Amino acid sequence: MYNVAVDVGGTFTDVLIFDEETGGLTEGKVLSTPEDPSKGVVEGIEAVCEKVGISFPDLHLFFHGTTVVTNMILTNTGSRVGLLTTRGHEQILHLARAWTPGPLYGWMALQKPDPPADPTDTVGISERISSGGEILAELDESEVREAIKRLVDRGVESLAIGFLNSYVNPAHERRARDIVREAYPELSVSISADIGQEYGEYERTLTTVVNTAVQPRTMLYMRNFEKSIGEKRFGGALSIVRSDGGAMSTEAVAERPIQIALSGPSGGVTGSAYLAREIGVPDILTFDMGGTSTDVSLCLDGETPVRRDIQLGYFQFKSPAVDVHSVGAGGGSIAFVSASGALQVGPASAGADPGPAAYGRGGEAPTVTDANVVLHRIPPGVALGGTLEMDEEAARGAVGTITEQLGMGVEEAAEAIIEIVNENMHAALRVVSVERGHDPRNFGLVAFGGAGPMHANALGRLIHSRSVIVPPTPGVMSAFGFLSSDIQNEFPETYLRVAEETQIQELRATIEGLIAQADEWLEGEGVSEDDKRFDLYADCRYYLQNIQIPCRFELEELEEQSSDFLRGRFEEAHRQRYNFDLPDSPLEIATVRVVGRGTIKGVSLLESEDGAGEDASGAVTRTEQVYFDGGWVETLIYERRKLRPGNAVAGPAVVVQDDTTTVIESGYAGAVDRFGNILIEEA
Repeated sequence: MYNVAVDVGGTFTDVLIFDEETGGLTEGKVLSTPEDPSKGVVEGIEAVCEKVGISFPDLHLFFHGTTVVTNMILTNTGSRVGLLTTRGHEQILHLARAWTPGPLYGWMALQKPDPPADPTDTVGISERISSGGEILAELDESEVREAIKRLVDRGVESLAIGFLNSYVNPAHERRARDIVREAYPELSVSISADIGQEYGEYERTLTTVVNTAVQPRTMLYMRNFEKSIGEKRFGGALSIVRSDGGAMSTEAVAERPIQIALSGPSGGVTGSAYLAREIGVPDILTFDMGGTSTDVSLCLDGETPVRRDIQLGYFQFKSPAVDVHSVGAGGGSIAFVSASGALQVGPASAGADPGPAAYGRGGEAPTVTDANVVLHRIPPGVALGGTLEMDEEAARGAVGTITEQLGMGVEEAAEAIIEIVNENMHAALRVVSVERGHDPRNFGLVAFGGAGPMHANALGRLIHSRSVIVPPTPGVMSAFGFLSSDIQNEFPETYLRVAEETQIQELRATIEGLIAQADEWLEGEGVSEDDKRFDLYADCRYYLQNIQIPCRFELEELEEQSSDFLRGRFEEAHRQRYNFDLPDSPLEIATVRVVGRGTIKGVSLLESEDGAGEDASGAVTRTEQVYFDGGWVETLIYERRKLRPGNAVAGPAVVVQDDTTTVIESGYAGAVDRFGNILIEEA
């Protein structure tokens, strides 16, 4: 049987097919088709199927990651959404939070965007529930009916309902939703109690509104996508990848499309965590360098790190997502000389059109990719993706536009560009490691993305990582991560109780209720009993503070006499991150949550028992002059597909493959492990 994963990006659609019998992976890239993303998906799968010698009916599991929801949010092209809220709170989205993006002077230049539900499409409804869940004023159903009719007549295409304190008692929201469905069965409707059972009225309402805004077009995309692959006679199981690295069915996505807003970046981290567990390096930093940006993350004990909020543009939503830190540093990042005469790189990017000058598509600004071409770190004659040949003359011309201002030669300027972008990415890696209390020397650095392996050795040297790990298919690592995803969903509940005063039986009863919800959801996703798993968390904080840290525990631990065991777990994490604790402050359990998982065996790493020895001369294709440390150095060029487990590659060296180029510096050596990864360490 064969499993397939597809990652739809803004420029390329990545496809990866896994052969369950042989363990082989076959990859491919095609240009994305923004006007109809499913077209690019089908074309990409057919192209890779042809390589393997199979067709759509041979595919068993299908994992799909898409930017459809992301793009709608960023470009504000979702449906027109109406909002029903508690009377007197109609301005909740406009009031928002006292948060200003950018540096300290940002408030002077901030142009606050319009809320995703226009104030004229927001209606207050007479009803009120207390913070304890008591009904203070009954829902005025006639007002609800009148408001719905007025909004629909005005042209509203979907409806969000967010009443005050509904996370404690959702009765009014559920009744209002029933009224909507009775009057307009085809109208998309979401209630905040379903989207997030947590306190924070603004975030919960905002998340519900955005979820509702993207719902109609997401549902249309899912229907068209299923139709497209159905016409190709696909009869396997289709799963859509979530922002937190899990997966769910198209039916579940139709209800909560906000949960797939960051499905692309999640794949690379999920795949890296899986890879780390398999090769025995459970603590890793991930380094994903693409054309426009670099995403970094930190995984402990082989687990994908998840945060409970995501930010897209100005808005911040309550939805679980893989915890990544992004900077504007990529292969397309543009280098320029500032007014003060300093060389800077990014965050502006040449994008895919026209792209770097080396692409030969009209680009003129010097970019990181052009610098790598000038220095031969992308060797002459190497075609990106196997098809796009680099124009070295154009790259030299682009870099040459800043040499006079810098008083440098072309090669010196190109090397300076590389050093600056490396420092920018080094700073990002420090944010997720050193600034959170972790020593990078204890972590491996997994490098992927089209440009990641080219800069990985330098980043490993700067951050002093334990080793640099370059996977066999780094250019399609997100798709690989999709194949290692589990069916997954979160079930949180606001708790707000002091741990020292909490009866363990009460906490256990709450957790068991959430486990029952998760179990029912997994049942609906078709997960068998043997494949179900439940991860338990308590988001804790010092009493009346708002810095929360998730503490994981097991159900068996709730057989003790109190919840005090959480304090030690919380304070250890708090001390590591902030270097202090407050022994006299009570510990508050803000939220409890259950993550329900259904394990899927979508991929496994092919382990080779055939050690070919250290001699890698069979993979050498030629020698090339490559610029390192201020001068040209004769460097061996290796072909990645010819390297075998056990081979050793001494630096300086460049390893080429269709989806990326790996640079090994002088004083370092790369060893090919039994899974085909290149492990780069100081010689």
